[in-house]
Amino acid sequence: MKNKIEAPAREVSFLESFRFALSDIPNILGLVYLFAIGIGMLFTYQKFSRFGINIFDYADVFDFLIAPFADFTILAFTLGSFAIVYGLFLLDYWWSSRYPKSYTRVSFGMNKRRWYQLCRYLMFLALVIFYLCQSSDLYGSISEEKIKTQPKTSLRFSDNETKHGVIIGKTKEILFFIEDTHVTAIPITSLVKEFEIKR
Repeated sequence: MKNKIEAPAREVSFLESFRFALSDIPNILGLVYLFAIGIGMLFTYQKFSRFGINIFDYADVFDFLIAPFADFTILAFTLGSFAIVYGLFLLDYWWSSRYPKSYTRVSFGMNKRRWYQLCRYLMFLALVIFYLCQSSDLYGSISEEKIKTQPKTSLRFSDNETKHGVIIGKTKEILFFIEDTHVTAIPITSLVKEFEIKR
C-alpha cells in the first residue's frame, strides 16, 4: 500500500487576506462605527469634564451616535486610531512573514508559543487603549483652552433677561454655558430657565 504524500499547508498571502477583508466590508464598517462611537463618548466626556460636567448625566443615546461626526477632531482621531491599529497589524504580519528569524529574535522566541497570538492581540489592545486615553486627555485640554479664549456670546431668554458668557457645548436638549466662573445648564425645550452646575 502506497503512502500518500500530503501537500504542505499553503500559507494565506497578504493579498488573499485583503480580499477576504473586502468581502466582509459591511461587518467591518459596523465595527468601525461602534469603535467611533466609543471614541466619541470618551473624547466628549474629557471635553465637558474640564468644566465639572458629567456629560453622561445629560446626554442620550442619539448624542453619542452623532458624536464622531459632530466634531472633525474626534472624526480625525477615530480614523487615525483605526489606521494606526491596522498599520501595526500589517507591519507585524509583514515582519513575521518576511524576516521570521529576526522576528523570532526580537520576540525572544515567544512567537513559537501557543499563547503568543493571544498575548500579541492583548498587547495591541492595551496600546490602543493607552493611546486613546492620552489623546482624549490632550483633546480635553485643547478644547478647554479654545472655549476659554473664544469671544463671549449673549443669550436672551423669553423674559428678556440677557446673559453674557461662552457656550461650552450642547446636547439635544441642554445648552452648557459658562459666565465668568459659573457653569450653567440651560434646557432648550423646557420651561425651566437654567440650573447651575456645581464644579
